[in-house]
Amino acid sequence: MKTIDLPGLKQGVSRLIMGSDYFSPDVYELVCTNMDAFTAIGGNTVDSGFIYGGGKSEQAIGMWMEDRKNRDRFNVWTKGAHPDHNGSRMSKAAIEEELKISLERLRTDYIDVYALHRDDVNVPVGAILEWLNEHVEAGRILAFGGSNWSTERLEESNRYAAEHGLRGFDFSSPNLSLAKAKEPYWADCVSVDDVALAWHERSGLPIFSWSSQARGFFTGRFTPDDHSDADLVRVFYNDANWERYYRAEKLGKEKGASTIQIALAYVLNQSFPTAAIIGPRNEAEMKSCLEATHIQLSQEEIRWLDLRTP
Repeated sequence: MKTIDLPGLKQGVSRLIMGSDYFSPDVYELVCTNMDAFTAIGGNTVDSGFIYGGGKSEQAIGMWMEDRKNRDRFNVWTKGAHPDHNGSRMSKAAIEEELKISLERLRTDYIDVYALHRDDVNVPVGAILEWLNEHVEAGRILAFGGSNWSTERLEESNRYAAEHGLRGFDFSSPNLSLAKAKEPYWADCVSVDDVALAWHERSGLPIFSWSSQARGFFTGRFTPDDHSDADLVRVFYNDANWERYYRAEKLGKEKGASTIQIALAYVLNQSFPTAAIIGPRNEAEMKSCLEATHIQLSQEEIRWLDLRTP
């Protein structure tokens, strides 16, 4: 599997990243089965977060890495500074506190890929970058980025970093998918629109996309008349997205691929570096994701799928 190089990492980030929102020591056998299958197809990066499962996701990943003795060959990506019931957690003290706990849960002394789970536009980017650079210098994190940050704040941050001799953001993690979100799936989440897409095309900043397959929109289980999944209807149901679905279905038939594989290939064939968080629960889904990494789409096909050309 191809990888994306980030500064400071021992190995690049695999183009497919394993999602772990359901991971827990309570289902450790399932975690091991899926993580072993993921590494077998060449995956080397897992996505987690301080808040996932109240910490159980990080705990399960730490147990698996310790049992498999593969820490130096595997990238851990975790996130912090998600707001809680008291409000923003974007502070030096909160980030330091959460990072210390995450390291303990993950049974490691460094995080390969770290992201701030949400932004707080009331906190100056200069202060945030100073805090993160301190953790890089201490060896606690190797690379960092922003999850659900606007391109405006990313650009401001990296301009500040360049002007002050600091490390800037190495990647962004919004929702990038063929189906375009009408509204945030979760509060304050960021989905890539045409303006953001153009910015990444210009800047070349990598995207590690969550919900890269639009929460199952392209599986074939849903139709415009099926409103059984209220969140899917709320976020993705509109005429434009159904036209994207039909175009992906048509192109898939031409290429011998499923509709959802074309949707995943759309994310992986952008003109700038991209990786996709996936959540397969069985061997067939894992194989489907791997096959999608081998589908080549031209930029003309990308634009056609995205309704940018008739």
